[in-house]
Amino acid sequence: MDNTIDWQLYRSFLAVLREGSLSAAARTLGQTQPTLGRHIDALEAALGISLFTRFPGGLLPTNAAQTLRPHAEAMASHAAALERMASCQGNDPSGVVRITASEVVGAEVLPPMLAALRRSHPGITIELVPSNRAQDLLQREADIAVRMTRPRQSQLIARPIGDIEIGLFAAPAYLAERGEPFEVEDLGRHSLIGFDQPSAFQREAAKWMPGLDRERFALRSDSDLAQLALLRAGAGIGFCQLPLARRDGLRRILPDRYALRLDTWITMHEDLRHSPACKTAFDALVAGMLDYIERA
Repeated sequence: MDNTIDWQLYRSFLAVLREGSLSAAARTLGQTQPTLGRHIDALEAALGISLFTRFPGGLLPTNAAQTLRPHAEAMASHAAALERMASCQGNDPSGVVRITASEVVGAEVLPPMLAALRRSHPGITIELVPSNRAQDLLQREADIAVRMTRPRQSQLIARPIGDIEIGLFAAPAYLAERGEPFEVEDLGRHSLIGFDQPSAFQREAAKWMPGLDRERFALRSDSDLAQLALLRAGAGIGFCQLPLARRDGLRRILPDRYALRLDTWITMHEDLRHSPACKTAFDALVAGMLDYIERA
């Protein structure tokens, strides 16, 4: 076995393990699929073992690959810590800060805050990752996250922002055409906008707002941004964050019956507390999100 194996090969191996295919791993790492394939081949040759079984739908890890996984994850964690500590050097707020949030928050809420941050601190470069998948701050998938659940990892700095309320809304034009529902039973004659395949969050939310399941939705999409666009276009009644709905002039439906509050946090790895760029961006997001919630 080659004892001088490039860390990049292990990084590619771990990405393929997590994503299940070369193509998905390549997108995650920002590389090409052939490059990832060469990395896996090179690592297998260096180790003298087979790591994956190829089949048309992707790659299946072998027992040897599963045995190596915790060691590769430990290497990734140490590499991420090294990058975090390196980014803390210097006194000026400059450098790259990677920020992640849900699709809606990333696309609809954060842009004005990030624009103001860039005007005040042009030396900071922002990488914005709108995703409903929770990015792993411990593995440096992102530096700062806006999350709707309280972080549990002790290595994270977490600042509570408050609750973002979600309710049922409709565009005035839609209600002018179809009439406003005043009872839950009235929703049966309306076009409802909702998900296609339920997520864990949606299954939990259904416990608080029963009766709004997949079969009731006339327009279905697993993209929160697509649902919001349909709502604004007057296609039907759907869910929206209260501050966004007020900004867009949407009218609330049955507020006493349909309301859900999302506990909101700004989080960052504790290693980044001394990074001028990350601390500046963290403080800007805290102030911006507090103002966003207060406007509701």
